[in-house]
Amino acid sequence: MAYGFDTLQIHAGAHPDPATGARQVPIYQTTAYVFRDAEHAAALFNLQEVGYIYSRLTNPTVAALQERVATLEGGAGAVCCSSGHAAQIMALFPLMQPGCNVVVSTRLYGGSVTQFSQTMKRFGWEARFVDIDDMAAIDAAIDDNTRAVFCESIANPGGHIADLRAIADVADKAGIPLIVDNTTASPYLCRPIEHGATLVVHSMTKYLTGNGTVTGGVVVDSGTFDWSASDKFPSLSQPEPAYHGLKFHETFGPLAFTFHGIAIGLRDLGMTLNPQAAHYTLMGIETLSLRMERHVENATRIAEWLEQHDRIAGVTYAGLKSSPVYDRVAKYCPRGASGLFTVKLKGGYDACVKMVDSLELFSHVANLGDTRSLVIHSASTTHRQLTPEQQQAAGASPDMVRISIGTEDANDLIADLEQALAKAG
Repeated sequence: MAYGFDTLQIHAGAHPDPATGARQVPIYQTTAYVFRDAEHAAALFNLQEVGYIYSRLTNPTVAALQERVATLEGGAGAVCCSSGHAAQIMALFPLMQPGCNVVVSTRLYGGSVTQFSQTMKRFGWEARFVDIDDMAAIDAAIDDNTRAVFCESIANPGGHIADLRAIADVADKAGIPLIVDNTTASPYLCRPIEHGATLVVHSMTKYLTGNGTVTGGVVVDSGTFDWSASDKFPSLSQPEPAYHGLKFHETFGPLAFTFHGIAIGLRDLGMTLNPQAAHYTLMGIETLSLRMERHVENATRIAEWLEQHDRIAGVTYAGLKSSPVYDRVAKYCPRGASGLFTVKLKGGYDACVKMVDSLELFSHVANLGDTRSLVIHSASTTHRQLTPEQQQAAGASPDMVRISIGTEDANDLIADLEQALAKAG
């Protein structure tokens, strides 16, 4: 039977505990697991049998979360890890080698820009930044050493919606995967795999958990990419020395990337999600659709109000009819454009700082996707390490404030913004 999203967000991956009958997924706070015998242990280590060995690799609580997120995204499998940044490395790790490059959107979270432009150099990887709306530029940036295209479905901080189908077509023509960060949208608002994405990553820290208690990430594999169609992805298509010449794609088919992420990625990179965090995220996802509906409802109302305010020069919310990407909402995010956007203040940098300092109900934090409304001045914080040109391209110029609208009473949020804008002058 095909269940609806509201049912799957509660039941996918969750089964009564066979030992106790516990209905909620237990927190399996254990390091290791007892093998039935030596033969069983050998089969697990040879990837001949699926099971639990050591919690750096697999854990029942984490496994339930992986199944739930993969189901909600429409993927074949998923690998959870310690943060959204870890998920991005985990997504690229099986694809890249020294000398390879990835084509990346300029409209990314500031920390991601720094990770791609600076830290990845230490692996011998190159990031080529392009305007993700320019299909010709994406195509021109791809060469024989390109192994993926990377973008955000709804960009942080500006709320820009990417034309995923058009980008996927360019990637498909080049025989490389499209990786989409779906953090800001969540699978309730956008399902990138349905629009051609090969891999989907999340910072589960944000909307999936939804309450500011967890740091976690996940990589979801569509299971549709042919890793053996060329010699570009030897980690997945060629013999793996650590497993006696096993070929991941030949052996595991649609789950090749997922098994590699666990058996190689988590084994050697060790960016493991702890079971307590997995439990919190599972509980958060149970109310995902309810929260996202309120996030969208509040964000739409507040963005429309801000757009008419005499101290505001502009609002970037894609759900506004004035947005240049408003037509993409119906195609990619039919349930709404999430709860994240930026506002441009007529008073510039100083007014932004005064506004942020004057807010009372909004929390001034470096996070988004919480039930609480959050605010930050990106140019002086999350995007501080970027050049002015990079800040502008990312939608985080000095006269912009990023707002993550929560699930509180919209009237209270508007009143708080009104008094803060008055003080900002």
